[in-house]
Amino acid sequence: MLKKSKLLLLIVFVFSAIIIGFITKSFADEKPKVVVVLKDLNSQYWEIVNAGVNKGFQDFGMDGKVLAPRVGTVEEQNEILEQVLKEKPDVLVVSPIIPSETIPILEKFVKINIPVLLLDTDDPWAQKTTYVGTNNFELGEKAGSLLASHLQPGDEVALIGGDLTSPVSGDRMMGAKRTLEDAGIIVAGQVTELSNDSEPIRNAMTTILKNHPNIKGVMASNDVMALEVIDVIKEHGINMPVTGADGITEMLELIEEGTIPGTVAQNPYDMGYLSIENALKVSEGEKVEKNIDSGVDIIIKGNAEGRLEFLNKLLK
Repeated sequence: MLKKSKLLLLIVFVFSAIIIGFITKSFADEKPKVVVVLKDLNSQYWEIVNAGVNKGFQDFGMDGKVLAPRVGTVEEQNEILEQVLKEKPDVLVVSPIIPSETIPILEKFVKINIPVLLLDTDDPWAQKTTYVGTNNFELGEKAGSLLASHLQPGDEVALIGGDLTSPVSGDRMMGAKRTLEDAGIIVAGQVTELSNDSEPIRNAMTTILKNHPNIKGVMASNDVMALEVIDVIKEHGINMPVTGADGITEMLELIEEGTIPGTVAQNPYDMGYLSIENALKVSEGEKVEKNIDSGVDIIIKGNAEGRLEFLNKLLK
C-alpha cells in the first residue's frame, strides 16, 4: 500500500511538472515581440538610447531586439525595415533618419496591424501610435534661455545646426532664436544644413568668428556640433558659453572642468526605456498618449557630476 502511495505521488509530481513546464512555455511564447530600429549604434547618444531600450526589455519581460544601419543612411535603414516587416513583430519602434522617406514603409506595418511608435524623431504622420522623445522646440527655448542668462541685451550670438526643415534641428534652432531675441540678444550668425562631419562644422564656426568677431555665445543643435565649435573657439583663444542638446559625457566633463558654464540635455536613456514601456502597453491593447515627452534638463556644474557618474556606469 505504501509503495502504491509513493508511486501515485511520483505520478502526480511528474504530471504537475509537465503542466507547469507547459504553462511556463506558453507564457514565454506569449511575450510580445518588439523590434527597435535606431538611426545608428556608433555614437554615444544612441548607445545611451540603446541601454534604456534593453533595460526596458529586461524589466518588462519583452522579446525584443535592436537594429540600426551600419553607416547611418536612410537607404540602409529602409532595407532593415523591409526585412523586419517580413518578421511581423507585435510592435515596431523606430527612429526615422528622414521621416518623409521612411513613412511609406511604415504604412505597410500599419496595414497589417503592427503598431508603429516613433522614437527620438517625430513626424505629423497620422498613423503613428505615439511619439516618444523630446519636444525639440522647447529644448531650443531652454537652450536659448540658458545662453541668454550668461549674456547681456545687445550681445551677439551664433546658431549652428542641421536642416531647418528637420523636426529635430529645425525646431531647436527656431526655439532658441525666439527666446534669445525675446531676451534682447542678437542672432548675428546662423549656419544650417550641416551634417555631423567635423570639417564642415569647423569651417562654419571659423567663418562665423571671422565675419562676426563680436559674438559672445553659440547654440549648436546637438552635442557633436557643440564639441567641434568649442574646439575652434579654444584654438582662437576665445572663451564663451556654448550650449548643445544631448548631454553626452564629453559635454558634462567640460561643465565639470569649467570650460563651459552649462548646457541642455535630452534624456536618451529615459527615451529608450519609455518606448519599451509603452510598446508593452500597446501590445496589450492599451491606449497610450499621442505624445510622450521624455523631458529636457538644464545641466550646470551643480548637477553635471551625478549625471556623468550615471552615464559612465551605463557605458562601461
